[in-house]
Amino acid sequence: MRILVVEDEPRISADIVAALRASGMAVDAVADGESAWFSGDTEDYDAVVLDLGLPKLDGLSVLKRWRANDRRFPVLVLTARGVWTERVEGINAGADDYLPKPFEMEELLARLRALLRRAAGQAAPILQSGALTLDARQMRISLRGVPVALSPLEYRLLAFLMHHAGRVVASTELADHLYDTGNDKDPNVIEVLVARLRRKIGSEAIETRKGFGYFMPDLRA
Repeated sequence: MRILVVEDEPRISADIVAALRASGMAVDAVADGESAWFSGDTEDYDAVVLDLGLPKLDGLSVLKRWRANDRRFPVLVLTARGVWTERVEGINAGADDYLPKPFEMEELLARLRALLRRAAGQAAPILQSGALTLDARQMRISLRGVPVALSPLEYRLLAFLMHHAGRVVASTELADHLYDTGNDKDPNVIEVLVARLRRKIGSEAIETRKGFGYFMPDLRA
């Protein structure tokens, strides 16, 4: 999963970025509204953490521009505690959830995971595909109840496929959602990662749809 963090307070931004990366996510961070609007309008993100009090362009205006341009990623808005009008304005502008400052990092992570699940049409906090189980809270993959050791990139790839079970995901889409801006998004690397995953979880777990991408079955269907 790839997340954009928009926060102009360096310490808060660094703390959020560190927590998200420790949770197995790829993260980009910007500190002003103009950079946020450009990044969100040109890159593919699974979710955004957006502070409203930003320099150059306020967060509410950024959010309105994204929604006007049909950018549909879920947005978790950070607001000043007690300013209920900001929360109302944010939700009316297209925010999916809000979190007042100061906040506990665990609550931010929990709310963000819930937004990611809902955006993918998943309700349960623990996902399953065949004999595989994903617990995003613990960053744990198990096969028939036995934990599977994965590298950070392997975990991100498998988590993305499991969140989007039931549809074919192209290599280019996977590359866009596995790497942050500072990394080369080479779709050819995806084939190598999938091959490594299959050796660990079984060749039948991830199907190849030739010419289209990769597929994992949706057990809810």
